Amino acid sequence: MNHIVYLALGSNLENRFANLKAAVNNLTPQLTVKKKSSVYETPPWGFEDQPKFLNQVVMAETYLDPEALLKHLKRLETALGRTPSFENGPRLIDVDILFFDDLSLNTPELQLPHPRLHERAFVLVPLAEIAPKLMHPKMKKTIKELLTKVDRKGVRKIKRIGS
Repeated sequence: MNHIVYLALGSNLENRFANLKAAVNNLTPQLTVKKKSSVYETPPWGFEDQPKFLNQVVMAETYLDPEALLKHLKRLETALGRTPSFENGPRLIDVDILFFDDLSLNTPELQLPHPRLHERAFVLVPLAEIAPKLMHPKMKKTIKELLTKVDRKGVRKIKRIGS
């Protein structure tokens, strides 16, 4: 059975565009990308004394279960050069699962939907571009509705990577 997932990608070190593109290109064969948002430059969140991020959201199909998907994404981050850092610190690449179908999950390893996505313009702006009517299964609000509640200051569309 295939599942629909939404992933947030971010990078603020080295060639940020190349890092995002490499992450998207290396999601296969476990995932098939169906939609990609534009790329947005965004201010850092949490720890502010670091370079700006480039962020993007993708919608994909996968046959993996949530835990296997998380392991795949963590292996991908490592393969692309991510090294351990502190929470919200600078990173070469970050790939987070935002939604996995309409699943609600709360384990020590994984919380779905992503527990802070509704607070983050750097996630909501690109997500609203590709899925404005997507319903948050816990909050019972669309992404477009959630976006009206966050500060979008500093979030700037850069360009599209690919089609």
